[in-house]
Amino acid sequence: MQTLTENLLQQGLGDRILTQAQLERALGVSAAARYGLVNRALKADELVQVRRGLYVVSPRLRTEPVHPFALAQAIVHGSYISFETALSYHGWIPESVAVVASVVPGRKSLVLDHPTLGGFSFHPLALNRTSFLEAVEGRQFGSQAALVARPLRALLDLVALRKLEWQGLEFVTEGLRIDSDGLASIGTNDLASLEQLYKQRRPNVFLRRLAGELQL
Repeated sequence: MQTLTENLLQQGLGDRILTQAQLERALGVSAAARYGLVNRALKADELVQVRRGLYVVSPRLRTEPVHPFALAQAIVHGSYISFETALSYHGWIPESVAVVASVVPGRKSLVLDHPTLGGFSFHPLALNRTSFLEAVEGRQFGSQAALVARPLRALLDLVALRKLEWQGLEFVTEGLRIDSDGLASIGTNDLASLEQLYKQRRPNVFLRRLAGELQL
């Protein structure tokens, strides 16, 4: 086993998502020495580079798999899981999704397609800054954690991203394949928390029309 990998496992860091700064603290060596240790661990397939400055220990050496939601949070700090990813997680759409999709603060989009860890996409939305994390909850996945949008928030984020117009309840259940039982579980508090969240017209209209159809 490589020196770097052995060091990380001894310090209980084998299941962490590791930044350059964490590697520096864990190794306590010069930048040149660290560069060599990292490269040797990568070549030995004991360390996996997620992107520049971000690493995970190889799956075969971890005690639990790295969760894609937690990894997404590490790739772009301040993001949260939403869109079809969150809808699938909550059981509001029947399909599983191949790409982990997140909302990010700021204005820059990012797509990352990793050969072993999977696909990730990050999208900014026109939101009121003070309400960025409205209807977003922390979820635990073993020892890992991530922020995940509640289902109605994920649906409205999807409307905002795709610029969808309201086309009736049938479009929601058939076109978007949203679970009708999920829609039936929406309460007035869920609606109230999302009013005035979006700067765009479409998600706000969508929310009002949906509330009308559900008689809320």
